[in-house]
Amino acid sequence: MKVGAIITAAGQGKRIGTSVPKQFLEIQGKPLLHHTLKVFSFCKLIDYVVLVMPQADVDLIGEDWMKEYGFVRKVVAGGEQRQDSVYNGFNSIEGGTDIVVVHDGVRPFTTPQMITATVEAAQQHGAAITAIPVSDTLKQVLDGFVKQTISRDRLWRVQTPQAFRYTLLQQAFKKAKKDSYYGTDEGSLIEYLGAQVKIVSGSELNIKVTRKEDLLLAESLLSRIK
Repeated sequence: MKVGAIITAAGQGKRIGTSVPKQFLEIQGKPLLHHTLKVFSFCKLIDYVVLVMPQADVDLIGEDWMKEYGFVRKVVAGGEQRQDSVYNGFNSIEGGTDIVVVHDGVRPFTTPQMITATVEAAQQHGAAITAIPVSDTLKQVLDGFVKQTISRDRLWRVQTPQAFRYTLLQQAFKKAKKDSYYGTDEGSLIEYLGAQVKIVSGSELNIKVTRKEDLLLAESLLSRIK
């Protein structure tokens, strides 16, 4: 089984409020993206990585990332939206790849075990995503006031990694492109195709660094891991 991973790091990080894109913000002297790649380097099932970055960074430092991380085979430019960026990465997947893993470059607290479980579930079921059950009370709000409380039964918060059989993800991208459909994750593209998606248990620690408070939490978690 040949497994390739697409790691997305093409965002501008506007919500975090810094001039430097969040994937390049340093924690413990290394970019956030480094810590994510390090986890993937420890997963024996991952054969190679396609890294997706902003075009300017591909031109400026793309080759440097490939030299420093030998399993990063290609660095490609992102697109206008996340789905476009993943699609650009997908178009650079090597021939003969059986399973494609998609992961956020600013989600450095996944584990090799979580990646492995997702890959194995995708191999068996065709598509698998990491997620955790919703534990907070959910409210539907209209004009600043609570309209109703939403039952959290059977609701899950989706994370990455997500993994798919190559041919299934190819079909999903083809249909989405034909219908001009955009989903918030690759799992939703599989749903739109009409196929099933297997849930794999994620972790509350598997945070996506999006805001300043996430960065503070990431620094704390990394210091404890070290």
